[in-house]
Amino acid sequence: MKIENTVALVTGANRGIGAALVHALLERGASKVYAAARQEADLATVGAKGDRRIVPVHLDVTNAAHVARVAGQASDVSMLFNNAGVLNFGSVLDAPPTAFNQNFDVNFYGVLNTTRAFAPALTKHHGAVVNILTLVALASMPGLGVYNASKAAAWSLTQSFRADFAKRHVKVFGVFPGAVDTDMLKGVEMPKAAPADVAAAVLKGIEADAEDIFPDPMSQQLYAHWASDHKAVERQFATM
Repeated sequence: MKIENTVALVTGANRGIGAALVHALLERGASKVYAAARQEADLATVGAKGDRRIVPVHLDVTNAAHVARVAGQASDVSMLFNNAGVLNFGSVLDAPPTAFNQNFDVNFYGVLNTTRAFAPALTKHHGAVVNILTLVALASMPGLGVYNASKAAAWSLTQSFRADFAKRHVKVFGVFPGAVDTDMLKGVEMPKAAPADVAAAVLKGIEADAEDIFPDPMSQQLYAHWASDHKAVERQFATM
């Protein structure tokens, strides 16, 4: 699928992978990028690049009515990047209900709300949905259970979208990054991919029509192991 001349909307565009996706889309010739952020104070950041193709958008993905209004105003969108996400550390055995609510509200229902709202535009333009998931959606790690569960649900939702959009000629991509050097993993000491490298790999995968994209060396290596013996990866992750 070609990136050139597309109109994209990126949620969580004020930092990390989202900000890198905005830059990468412009580099590859997107005609317009709606750069969406939940906090209005962050809109100045996403619009600071000075490129007239960037349209800052205030968007709270957890508010279905708000998302619907934005979708009505941005009916030219042909490529939707569901990138906004939150991470709460904690075990599923003792994490408070609020942690589950926060993670599922953004990581699952946010994807659902936004994709549903933009479905008419994506159908009209024969566009694409790109869901930024995570490698640990495939197998859970201790201490990340709440986040893992929300992202695994989003992976299943991605597959459901793929089935339901097929007759509408809308492509659906799932992206499974490993550790990326963003605020989400600030202070966690481990090898991390640069957001710019991840964004470039995501767009390369889209242009190659790769439905499942593993955009960094960590995710590529672990996916190869998971594909050959997913139970072994589950056991490996459980000991981390």
